[in-house]
This record gives sequence, structure tokens and C-alpha cells, in this order.
Amino acid sequence: VQLQASGGGLVQPGGSLRLSCVPSGSIFSFNDVGWYRQVPGKQREMVARIAVSGRTVYADSLRGRFTISRDSAKNTLNLRMEDLRPEDTAVYYCNVIDHKYYSYWGRGTLVTVSS
Repeated sequence: VQLQASGGGLVQPGGSLRLSCVPSGSIFSFNDVGWYRQVPGKQREMVARIAVSGRTVYADSLRGRFTISRDSAKNTLNLRMEDLRPEDTAVYYCNVIDHKYYSYWGRGTLVTVSS
């Protein structure tokens, strides 16, 4: 499985970004899909996940500012990020888990929140 993430960049505090991830294969063919992020020197942390049922899970600290969704027409996994803060600066990774519970990672896209 290959994952292509995009949408990262430089944004000012308070701004918004939308990340997208395109998998090889249907986005709905996976058990679970989600976004993680990692700051250098720290562990990768879960941002949000969405199950094949549509049930979503968010990191408690991000709920309300970040929204995860799947776009069937474009076959993408999206992450809408609003009211961005400097502490949101990280490399964001797309992750999918297939029906055999194998986990796949994209290469990551850098989000920098700075004035």
C-alpha cells in the first residue's frame, strides 16, 4: 500500500490547513485510517482516526479544531485543521490499517505554524 500525503506548509497562528492523503486502493477498503504527527525528539502521536464504520476518534487536545474525513469521490483521507497554533508544528503522517491488521505509513507532510 502506498500513501501520498499533501497539503502541508507554512501557516500563521490562527490559520487553517487541509491535509490530504491518497492511498493506492479504495480509502474504504481499509479497516482504519488516520493521521498522526511527530515533532523531532518526541514520539509520534495520534491526531485522529476514522474506522470503516465511520466512527471517529480524536486526540483529546485537538478535538474541536481538527476534523478528519474521507472523500469517496476523490478517494482521499482529509484532515481539516483550524485555529492552528505553534505547538501544532510537526510532520503529519497518514496511516492505514488493512483487514489483516497490517499498518502502512505515508512519507509525511510538514506543517509549520509560525508568524
